[in-house]
Amino acid sequence: MYAYDLLVVGSANADLVIGVERRPAAGETVLGSDLAVHPGGKGANQAVAAARLGARTALLARVGDDAHGRLLLDAQRAAGVDTVGVLVGGAPTGVALITVDPSGDNSIVVSPGANGRLTPADVRAAASLFHASRVVSAQLEIPLETVVEVVRSLAPGNRFVLNPSPPRPLPGEVLAACDPLIVNEHEAKVILGAACVSEEPADWARLLLAKGPRSVVVTLGARGALAASAEGVVRVPSVPVDAVDTTGAGDAFTAALAWRLGTGATLEEAAAYAARVGAVAVTREGAQESFPTAAEVDAL
Repeated sequence: MYAYDLLVVGSANADLVIGVERRPAAGETVLGSDLAVHPGGKGANQAVAAARLGARTALLARVGDDAHGRLLLDAQRAAGVDTVGVLVGGAPTGVALITVDPSGDNSIVVSPGANGRLTPADVRAAASLFHASRVVSAQLEIPLETVVEVVRSLAPGNRFVLNPSPPRPLPGEVLAACDPLIVNEHEAKVILGAACVSEEPADWARLLLAKGPRSVVVTLGARGALAASAEGVVRVPSVPVDAVDTTGAGDAFTAALAWRLGTGATLEEAAAYAARVGAVAVTREGAQESFPTAAEVDAL
């Protein structure tokens, strides 16, 4: 019996958000809204999103011994996430500088801070969390060598889900563990590199699958998603909504998909549910505060 449905290994940031009429070009200054500070970071976001849906969730991350770190810990605990794996100190808490335009699209610059100090040794020291978790999820806002150690630390029976954001080339050892690898259009192109010889997302999914993952999901925003495995490529339709803010929507999608896979759903079923979770999230401002409960997803 697993103590956790999902263990998230990843980043925890304070999101500093400013609304703008349009995002600035190089060398340009634009005026924006009042600054808003929200708990964020891809790892922390995924943990909160899963817990809101009802998943028993733990987070392995590092924050600074500062006000932003306390904000993040409070937000995790309020959502019901077990923070036994959150380490404190070593550097200031990571910060994400986010601009959001009227269409809901965003641009993000991340200062990793304490996230960059989450080490392979920290992962090895958390072996008990891996053995207690059904699914393990990670991203790339922590050092790549730490993600490699996550793969090496997987316990028998763990299912590994990776959203390689921000994208970079991945070692074969990591790719082979992914079930699934979850990418958006930009991330797919970066990871494929010279192998990206097509403009068709279905081809990206097949090419990515050929690199070694057990399964692949390509998210396409308003056009839905593609779920690819040895059985083929299946299109997952989107849920039409009026987007307000897309910040954190990808994290909500990944968390929901990872959790549903752990409950025994097929990849297509899990991706369809995740699309509904992401759809609710984009109708609200912010990241973690936009994540829905299971009842809200069912209502959609």
